Amino acid sequence: MRDSIDDHLDRWAGTLATLDPTREAVLGRLSVLGRYLTQRRREILDAGGLQRWQFKVLLMLRRAGPPYEASPSELADHLALTRGALSARLRPLEADGLITRSAGDGDRRRVRVQLTPAGLAAWERQSGAEDVSDAALLAPLTPAEQRLLADLLRRLVVQAEGGKA
Repeated sequence: MRDSIDDHLDRWAGTLATLDPTREAVLGRLSVLGRYLTQRRREILDAGGLQRWQFKVLLMLRRAGPPYEASPSELADHLALTRGALSARLRPLEADGLITRSAGDGDRRRVRVQLTPAGLAAWERQSGAEDVSDAALLAPLTPAEQRLLADLLRRLVVQAEGGKA
């Protein structure tokens, strides 16, 4: 079984003294998979009618757990947005019926943002489509191989994030 990275390595074999074929194979394949996942997620979002920013807001509310609500400041912090940028994102979500904003505890200064049933359904559709796609990508690996790959990649991520593998 060959892939595009094997072809890449064949083209460079013997021409670069510093080329480590194993390292190039690992990094090249990680790069191909990263591009594939980015493109696939974009296609799934497009098919589901959501934009990435919309999905991220719904995701943050879903992650909060029932009743799927948070304050605007909590959302802004989790999404690394200014309050103004978040407000601009919440308006269309509210207009589409995916979220509601209401005064918490009767205090108009304390706003809560909550997923509506339609917002939760949109998140679940999107998440389910991503799950199917992700499972298809990993299907050639056995469950044990998937766990091993996850463990090996964790070591690389720890290193990349500045920790010790």
